[in-house]
Amino acid sequence: MRMSEHVPDVPDSVTATEVDGVPVVRVTGEVDEHTVEPIRSALTAQFDRHSPAIVLDLCATTFFGSTGLSVLVESQQRAENQDVVFAVVAPQRAVLRPMAVTGVDRVVHVHQTLPDALAAVRIQLVS
Repeated sequence: MRMSEHVPDVPDSVTATEVDGVPVVRVTGEVDEHTVEPIRSALTAQFDRHSPAIVLDLCATTFFGSTGLSVLVESQQRAENQDVVFAVVAPQRAVLRPMAVTGVDRVVHVHQTLPDALAAVRIQLVS
């Protein structure tokens, strides 16, 4: 008897919180075509709140596929259209490598830590 492989349809978790008054969407687990919708929905909810800044924290992301890259580009475009500061936290190769290969890291502001991202967001908000 052969067991079928389980394909998750949601990431391990997507949470939206505020850190020092800045909305932070945290993603844990894999990001691919099967798991991207909760992430897109969480980001859309933050944009719909008309927040001046949004941080996407991918520190606990273990896989980052092409649909995740698409969400980053979409989010950056929406941020520019709405005059929102958008930043991404991603210190690990699982996220940084696909971003570098596709050039997304030249479009989106990427930071190594959440405090770095928050500091950069604050600087952009006052300038």
